[in-house]
Amino acid sequence: MADDLGAELGPDRSLLLVDDDEVFVKRLAKAMEKRGFLPETAGSVAAGRAIALARPPAYAVIDLRLEDGNGLDVVETLRERRPDSRIVVLTGYGAIATAVAAVKIGATDYLSKPADANDVTQALLAKGAAIPTPPENPMSADRVRWEHIQRVYEMCDRNVSETARRLSMHRRTLQRILAKRSPK
Repeated sequence: MADDLGAELGPDRSLLLVDDDEVFVKRLAKAMEKRGFLPETAGSVAAGRAIALARPPAYAVIDLRLEDGNGLDVVETLRERRPDSRIVVLTGYGAIATAVAAVKIGATDYLSKPADANDVTQALLAKGAAIPTPPENPMSADRVRWEHIQRVYEMCDRNVSETARRLSMHRRTLQRILAKRSPK
């Protein structure tokens, strides 16, 4: 697969991955390396900005919400240092306002999590303003709901009462949802 993408990637295959989910970023780095990129990872806004200043990459995938701030700060820094870089913003909270802000600051594209390496590669290498093709196997509405609940639950340090309050949901209902397996 890396051979197929070689011509599209160009001579500079450097890729910056900024995400505070260590497991996700390691998996994505490995998958992107198989596709011909030369990934470097960062787990925070500070680390991402340091890499963007020292070695601005040709490509970047940056999570919007990081523990120490907003990923758009990394996008701004990278855009200043390397205007030709292709930047994709990833987020678990897909909202029109954040998508517009990301693109205004200089992101090339905006993807909602969960996104796999194929989605990321397509977004990084997309040319022009073509409308993306719909996914062949989109997540079900139940799965999207479950993913959102899990994300908020993790953000609340696995505190059921706080998660239920933030989701405007009864605590017992949330406990039942959390006790079940994830939907397909």
